[in-house]
Amino acid sequence: MSDIELAYAKTFAGNMGQRVLAHMRKITIERVLGPNATESELRSLESQRFFVHQIENLIQRGQGGAS
Repeated sequence: MSDIELAYAKTFAGNMGQRVLAHMRKITIERVLGPNATESELRSLESQRFFVHQIENLIQRGQGGAS
């Protein structure tokens, strides 16, 4: 486990960190674009989703979970 993984785990461990992470999931991963979404909008949302997944993976590794 790296120092940065531990830092992410500690940052998001508390109640407020969990609220922030839940909000990030709601506005990215759980967001659905309509059929009229442009390619640019789709690419932007996928980039945001990737970033949130990266944060979640760092948290999991910092908690001693699998990578």
